[in-house]
Amino acid sequence: MIPLSLYVHLPWCVRKCPYCDFNSHRAPAQIPRRDYVECLLEDLNHDAERVAGRTIRSIFFGGGTPSLFSPEEIGRIIEAASEMVGTTPSVEVTLEANPGTVEHSPFAEYVSAGVTRFSLGVQSFNDTMLRRLGRIHGSSEASRAVESALESGAQVNLDLMYALPEQTQSEALDDMARAIELRPDHISHYQLTLEPNTLFAARPPPLPDHDSAWDMQEACQQVLAEAGYQHYEVSAYALPDRQCRHNVNYWEFGDYLGIGAGAHGKISHTDSNGGLRVLRTLREKHPANYLRKSERLIQSNDVAASQLEFEFVLNALRLVRGFDKTLLAERTGIAFDSQRAPWKQLLIDGLIEETASHIRTSTRGASFLDDITGRFLAGT
Repeated sequence: MIPLSLYVHLPWCVRKCPYCDFNSHRAPAQIPRRDYVECLLEDLNHDAERVAGRTIRSIFFGGGTPSLFSPEEIGRIIEAASEMVGTTPSVEVTLEANPGTVEHSPFAEYVSAGVTRFSLGVQSFNDTMLRRLGRIHGSSEASRAVESALESGAQVNLDLMYALPEQTQSEALDDMARAIELRPDHISHYQLTLEPNTLFAARPPPLPDHDSAWDMQEACQQVLAEAGYQHYEVSAYALPDRQCRHNVNYWEFGDYLGIGAGAHGKISHTDSNGGLRVLRTLREKHPANYLRKSERLIQSNDVAASQLEFEFVLNALRLVRGFDKTLLAERTGIAFDSQRAPWKQLLIDGLIEETASHIRTSTRGASFLDDITGRFLAGT
């Protein structure tokens, strides 16, 4: 059975960062947390019927800043997931947190509520860079938050960005050194990009050029490898056996329920002929409308058969190890055939590598993921 996860979107932040294009909103003086949690539970109850007989293997609280919700509220949602759908005994429960919004004592309280993993949006340990990014925390506060999260007994993912406004390679490496010194279980290392409809897109800051950003990435990758962090996805590095199971499920084209404002879901099912179909769901995006409406599911459609292979490749080839060939058929109903275009052409072009059981990008292909995935778009 295709693995099942749960994504819970909590959309409010203390302040919207100028680079952020997520569905996040500046928090009002009083966040309607109680009403919002009730809506989440209604969503979950509605979706439980779609996945009857299946169990959730991972839960991810994303945002926004989920740590603006109390441990009791987070615990109530975890408990509801167990009661309404069912969770595996070793369910992974990740909570995103901003180092500037969590008092250090509640980390242990979140763990008591069922959280097993924290994802901390540190982004940089350089106070000048943090100000340029519009973050509400300082470098010392970030270090203390990571240390406290680790002391709680949970696994910790540290988010770090590079190619920041006017950043040098030396500064990027210093950020990485400080991150590794804290010894989190997992480090996500992202390049800052200018996304549409953000403040940075409207008023672009001076960013390092492409070659400088590439040099930063390669230099940081080397330091991570020397420190024992395994590169397992385009932007993800983990100590052995500490990969984020929730995100791996996305990349392996697993299923997930999505509840909360603007949350997406993916649920596999069989059609009347016994064929595999993939349902995509979408909830009402704006928090105010989400809270007001009785019907919050605004989209529920099967993915066109011609798009399934593209969606699978878009995710699976982000994994450094690639994917088992049988997984393509299991998750899309499409059997892998290396002699079928575009797989054949990608092999000829040297962008992918094939073994008896696996497909992965080549060293060269890893730099051309957009080109690779684009070849699977319907009509190209």
